[in-house]
Amino acid sequence: MGVHSFEEEVTSPVPPPKLFKATVIDGDEITPKVIPAIQSIEIVEGNGGPGTVKKVTAVEDGKTSYALHKIDAIDETNYAYDYTIYEGSGFDESLEKVSFKTKLEAAPHGGSIIKINVIFYTKGDAPLTEAVKQDVKHKGLGISKGIEGYLLANP
Repeated sequence: MGVHSFEEEVTSPVPPPKLFKATVIDGDEITPKVIPAIQSIEIVEGNGGPGTVKKVTAVEDGKTSYALHKIDAIDETNYAYDYTIYEGSGFDESLEKVSFKTKLEAAPHGGSIIKINVIFYTKGDAPLTEAVKQDVKHKGLGISKGIEGYLLANP
């Protein structure tokens, strides 16, 4: 198995407590409202805490796909959320899983600094293509910015 990672830091005008609540705690309801491609997010195993498995169903270009997302850790006090996507019809064939470690910190201007560490686990000796990396990055940033826009429009 190959392991590839990258780190990203982005800012948001929304403070950490509000952004964390909307993204992590209320994200299953908010995300389908702000990202038209995402049809639903449902718990298929667990109670919402670590170990919980969620099924994310999306429709892109008229094609329905899903991904399974396992919560690895939630730290509401420190605004940290770790999860792994490990299976699905919308999951690139070269990947075994992709893990995300996210932490929100207060920014000096009153918003948030979002620190993201993404770890790609490829099958066998499969390389991580730039296209796969960019697709994951683009989708993650799209969800984050969609929720941010929702919060700014609905204070």
